[in-house]
Amino acid sequence: MWNVFCFITFEYLKTYLMRNILLLFLMLTVGAVNAQQINWMTMDEALAAQKKNPKKIFMDVYTTWCGPCKLLDKNTFSDKNVIEYLNKNYYSVKFNAEGNESITYQDFTYTNPNYQPERKGRNSQHLFAHAMKVTAYPTVVFFKENGDLIQAVPGYRTPSQLEIFLKMIHSDDYLKVTTAEAWDKYQKDFKYTF
Repeated sequence: MWNVFCFITFEYLKTYLMRNILLLFLMLTVGAVNAQQINWMTMDEALAAQKKNPKKIFMDVYTTWCGPCKLLDKNTFSDKNVIEYLNKNYYSVKFNAEGNESITYQDFTYTNPNYQPERKGRNSQHLFAHAMKVTAYPTVVFFKENGDLIQAVPGYRTPSQLEIFLKMIHSDDYLKVTTAEAWDKYQKDFKYTF
C-alpha cells in the first residue's frame, strides 16, 4: 500500500512540476518577446560605436511636450519589425531637442545654453537640433557610417510609413532617388513588409 501511495504521489508531483516548469518557461518567453526594445544610446555613444563597427545612425528627435512624439514611441518604436530592423542595421539615438545634453559632433560641442530646468513644457531649442535644421517634432534624422548628416525627415510615421525610409537609407537607395519622379517610382515599387 505504501508503495502505491508513494508512486501516485511521485507521479502527481512529477506532472505538477512539469506543468509549472512549462508554464514558467512560457511566461519567460512571452516576457522576453514583449520586453524587446530599441537599443537607444546617446549621439556621443553612437559616434564612438561607429569607429569600432561602422553603421548608419538613426536619430529620434523629440521633445517632452510633443504629443506625436509620444505616439511615435507608443505605436512605432514598440513595433517588433521596427525594433528588429533598427537594432540590426542602425545605431539608434534618442535626442531631446530641448534638453541640456552636450553633444560633440564633427569637432564642435553642441549644448543648450538657454536651457531652463525649472520650465515646464517648451524650452529652448538645443543647438544641435538647430544645426540639423530640425523645426518640427518628431523628426527622424539619418547619418552616414562616418557620421555625416544624410537627411532629416519630419513628422509622425507609422511602422510601414517609417519602413520605406529605414530601408532606402540603409541600402543607400536614397543616393539614386534624386527627383520627385524617382521618389514617386521608388514608393510605387517598394515592397512593404512591416
